[in-house]
Amino acid sequence: MRAVVFAYHNVGDRCLRVLHAQGVDVALVVTHRDRPDENIWFQRVADTAAELNLSFLYGEDPADPALADAVRAAQPDVIFSFYYRAMIPASVLSLAPQGAFNMHGSLLPKYRGRVPVNWAVLHGEAETGATLHAMEARPDAGYIVDQTAVPILPDDTAGQVFGKVTVAAEQTLWRVLPAMLAGHTPKRPNRVADGSYFSGRKPEDGRIDFRQPAGAVYNLVRAVAPPYPGAFTDLGGRRFVVAQARRLDSGAVPPGLAPGLHVVDGRIVAVCGDGGALRVLQLLEGPSADQASPVSASEFQNIITAS
Repeated sequence: MRAVVFAYHNVGDRCLRVLHAQGVDVALVVTHRDRPDENIWFQRVADTAAELNLSFLYGEDPADPALADAVRAAQPDVIFSFYYRAMIPASVLSLAPQGAFNMHGSLLPKYRGRVPVNWAVLHGEAETGATLHAMEARPDAGYIVDQTAVPILPDDTAGQVFGKVTVAAEQTLWRVLPAMLAGHTPKRPNRVADGSYFSGRKPEDGRIDFRQPAGAVYNLVRAVAPPYPGAFTDLGGRRFVVAQARRLDSGAVPPGLAPGLHVVDGRIVAVCGDGGALRVLQLLEGPSADQASPVSASEFQNIITAS
């Protein structure tokens, strides 16, 4: 099997290594340059390709005719996409006579679209996973080749779940690749009507509405916790990021406190609209979690008093 691989991030790194380990002839790797506005906490696929002595190029625009020419020149049997960030045009996918396959970070057909791990945590799901599926013009809609589930524990952050999904992606590809190499690629239905499509998320989507129930606030904190930008609130013109929290038992805070951040018995707590509360284990001040400094309970009490 001769392949062209579009890849980025940790899933791109691990799945590229699986192809290499199982003897796939990777003729070309297409990846992204790092964005200057992004916290780069993950593996660079360009570094992986260089380590494995694989030819690679940066392809930010998959519709660029020069990229199509490069793929055509590589003469792939198959195309793989592992967390590549852009939709690959059908005209490029058609250059692989044995098909094109994408690794998606959910149990399709659930959570089609962007940042599926973050959405699953935000919605309080108990499991998610990784799915290898055929690519077609409609996103995440092609037949399923294989998938692996992982649990989402009640206190897991999206970053922790993404680590599990990365392993699930590696396991899925490792398990099914021998059948694909033998020309027996499994084809399971992907019932799109049974799932939903989700768009990307922006840092502003991390703004906390403390009028929401404690469960919803906690899921938001977990869904965007570092290494993501973090759930935040503004107080007195200053931005505070709730980087880590835990649910508190009912009655753990005095009644009558307004929704928002407070200091109770020397601890920072977040009181929510249903009367539930979170203990804030790490509060940061700054524009985002990766550009912020820790704030202690006593420091925050002084800030509250001054406000």
